[in-house]
Amino acid sequence: METILKTVIENLVDDKDAISIEKKEDGNRVMFEVKVGQNEMGKVIGRQGKIAHSIRTLMKSVGAKEQKKVDIEFLD
Repeated sequence: METILKTVIENLVDDKDAISIEKKEDGNRVMFEVKVGQNEMGKVIGRQGKIAHSIRTLMKSVGAKEQKKVDIEFLD
């Protein structure tokens, strides 16, 4: 699950070394905290949050296959 998220984020940003994804699990709930380079957060969130919403939707469907609830938080 984490590799899918990392692949999506890597294809959106230019500085792939600045990507940091932290995974926290609590039972059937998984929380990802995503950090990217300071100038690239806009590329990940997108206009009116459309890209971030799409990423969350994708990851929720991946998590549903494993019977887990997935939350993603984008941090500055």
